[in-house]
Amino acid sequence: MKTRLKFLFLEPFFGGSHREFARGLVTHSRHNIDLVTLPARFWKWRMRGAALYFIKKAPSLNSYDGLLTTGLMSLSDFKALSKDPCPPTLTYFHETQLTYPLAPGEHMDFQFGFTDITTALAADRILFNSQTHKDAFFSHLPGFLKMMPEYRPLWLVDKIRSRADVLYPGCRFAADELPGIDSPRGSPPLIIWNHRWEFDKSPDQFFEALDAALANGAEFRLALLGENFQAVPKAFESARERYGERIVQYGYVQSRKEYIQWLQQGAIVISSARQENFGIAVIEAIRYGCIPLLPNRLAYPEIIPPQFHSAVLYEDIGDLVQKLTRLLTHHPEYQDLRRRLSSHTAQFAWQNLIDRYDEELERLARLSERSNFSD
Repeated sequence: MKTRLKFLFLEPFFGGSHREFARGLVTHSRHNIDLVTLPARFWKWRMRGAALYFIKKAPSLNSYDGLLTTGLMSLSDFKALSKDPCPPTLTYFHETQLTYPLAPGEHMDFQFGFTDITTALAADRILFNSQTHKDAFFSHLPGFLKMMPEYRPLWLVDKIRSRADVLYPGCRFAADELPGIDSPRGSPPLIIWNHRWEFDKSPDQFFEALDAALANGAEFRLALLGENFQAVPKAFESARERYGERIVQYGYVQSRKEYIQWLQQGAIVISSARQENFGIAVIEAIRYGCIPLLPNRLAYPEIIPPQFHSAVLYEDIGDLVQKLTRLLTHHPEYQDLRRRLSSHTAQFAWQNLIDRYDEELERLARLSERSNFSD
């Protein structure tokens, strides 16, 4: 029997996909993983100061075989200020600030990009949540460094690349049990929104497509799920007034069971995102029977098999409206597509990915102490 190792996982933004990932890894790994977290709010301040909190609140590092973090913390600050020698470290990048879109009226704070860079340099191992994300990071990195007026550390591109790889996040559903998917009867098809209520998910474009589908004579019901961390965006408040009784759920549901029940009732899940490095919410919706309509960019062409691209990926708002109208008005014709897409998602279940994660953890534990800047 293999030895069970012990790891410490510091998560500075315990919500959404970060929470799902952390809980899934802790639950499914055969190794012991202690999880220390901060609430999912004020992400900018987490990047600036979470390391200072964890230095005081994290248990002694001496008993751990490795340290795990995600990108919303300065790992270099933590390692430099920790009173204990740090075990080998792995950082999982759900997102990086070099590639994250700016909110309207916001200007780039270059320090967040440099925090990503120094965290990557401080880590012994780096994992990105998709090949799309990894490629975007390394395509932006040289240009970001060249904005420096002089003494540009271009050497670090290859240094970071040498320790980076891709491993999809696991999803919380059974890989060996395909959910029952029945043809909807009676009521109009239910459209699911289960993304964050934030600008980078482009809710305005989503509601624009729904308005156009209604103008084309299509009918639907709408479940507006997903977390909202600050004020409710105006697009959602306006939609609540405009769609009235078509909205059957408005707001985040705390219960996992209730959330899955909404997905099981769903017919279509739509993304209009400007930023998506993987898409756990989309994969969950597909698993439980929703047909996706997704932009033909970001990570979506990577996580959807090529044979389905023409059916579920759209090029622009006009293409989205056309595909959505067709799905709403001819939904019973798409039952085979629903089942085939749902079956495809089994590869993302934790039970099918956890062996690779445990191999990464074992590889991490085998690393001897070394300088992150040595050749």
